[in-house]
Amino acid sequence: MPSERRSWVPLLAVCSGYFMVILDVTVINVAVPVIGRELSASLTGIQWITDGYTLVLAGFLLTGGALGDRLGNRRVFCAGVALFTVASAACALAPGTAFLVVARLVEGLGAALIVPGSLALLQQSYPERAARARAFGLWGAMAGIAASAGPLLGGLLVSTAGWRWVFLINLPVGAACLALTLRHVSRSPRRADRALDVPAQIAVVAAVALMTAALNEAGRRGWSDPAVLAGLGLAVLSAAAFALRERLARTPALPLALLRSRALGGGAAIGLLFNFGFYGMVFTASLEFQHQRGYSALGTGLALFPAVAMTMFASVLSSRLSRRTGDRPLVISGMLLAALGLAGWAAAGADPAYAALVLPMMAAGFGTSFALTGSTATVMGAAPPAYAGAASALFNTTRQIGSATGVALGGSLLASAATYGSGIRTSMLIGAAAYLAAALLARWCVPARAERSTPA
Repeated sequence: MPSERRSWVPLLAVCSGYFMVILDVTVINVAVPVIGRELSASLTGIQWITDGYTLVLAGFLLTGGALGDRLGNRRVFCAGVALFTVASAACALAPGTAFLVVARLVEGLGAALIVPGSLALLQQSYPERAARARAFGLWGAMAGIAASAGPLLGGLLVSTAGWRWVFLINLPVGAACLALTLRHVSRSPRRADRALDVPAQIAVVAAVALMTAALNEAGRRGWSDPAVLAGLGLAVLSAAAFALRERLARTPALPLALLRSRALGGGAAIGLLFNFGFYGMVFTASLEFQHQRGYSALGTGLALFPAVAMTMFASVLSSRLSRRTGDRPLVISGMLLAALGLAGWAAAGADPAYAALVLPMMAAGFGTSFALTGSTATVMGAAPPAYAGAASALFNTTRQIGSATGVALGGSLLASAATYGSGIRTSMLIGAAAYLAAALLARWCVPARAERSTPA
């Protein structure tokens, strides 16, 4: 029994680092108004405090994956945890807005080194399929719990200890994560033959950062704003430059053959779609509860708890069932259940009672987490070991783009709708359509139980 407990220490170490990264995306939302008042920040400064972290995280994920494959995933993961922890301390001690913005950018860079290595280290630590499925399940649960619990935890900290504790809580978690990883996670192989391909990395950083920035601004400015259109156009050009460079490079950072893999490319697309639906729901629901119903930040976190409560249960259940059914039925059923949940919210009416929204939120939270384990296993199973970091980075980059798109579209719909209620209902219906599209895609790309993913 003790040896069995020890075998799950790597999972605890890796997931604690990933939890910090995702928590910092959402916990800041309820703290930033107080930060703005205390630091006398301008509106632009407040936006950069929130969005700077997300932009750097999204832009450098593929770079973090490539570095992990080349230098060793454990080494890069630990470097990311150390950088993230130090940057969190700097955020907590920030004397002014400019200092805080720079510290948040560095924090985002540390996060970009953590996320790709987290999946690669789990695949390395748990080669047996059943154990790996459970590990991926808990990894996915961390994302849902951290994203949804962020407003609740942020509200508690800001209202009791002050906004600086939003960052100080990362220090003990980061220190424990680093110590456990160094002691209990084995060294990762270094692949010196993997060139970093700097031009390709610059192109993908530009593409993802420009797209994320444009999507974030679309929620505030509108989709027809010249700055938004210019950002999207430049993102497309940068993506085309990346694809051309990868086609011509002798040692590409992300071989295009990987993207042509049905399991890997399709699994990444599924990740984009379900993040679009889930984070769009969390964002629009948060606005509904605070602006329309007058809930406090803490009350909003409690109101979203039904979606959070289901994520851990769904992940554990799906990881156990995958050994019997395979991943495809779980991904399809999870996406269909989540679609039913968002459609149920839309059907509840323009001004439904909160009780009528509990089951739709539970269905969306359960379905998303239920499908995440199988889609993660599909992507990582389709990648050769030498490209585990790159595959993890691709999967998380597409999920990040899905989150940004869901939030931006939700904000635009609320701003342009005739009434707030109609905007919420339209947003939920679009999210349901995204879940349905993911279910159809899973039928095509997620391997059945009897099949095995063939590495590209």
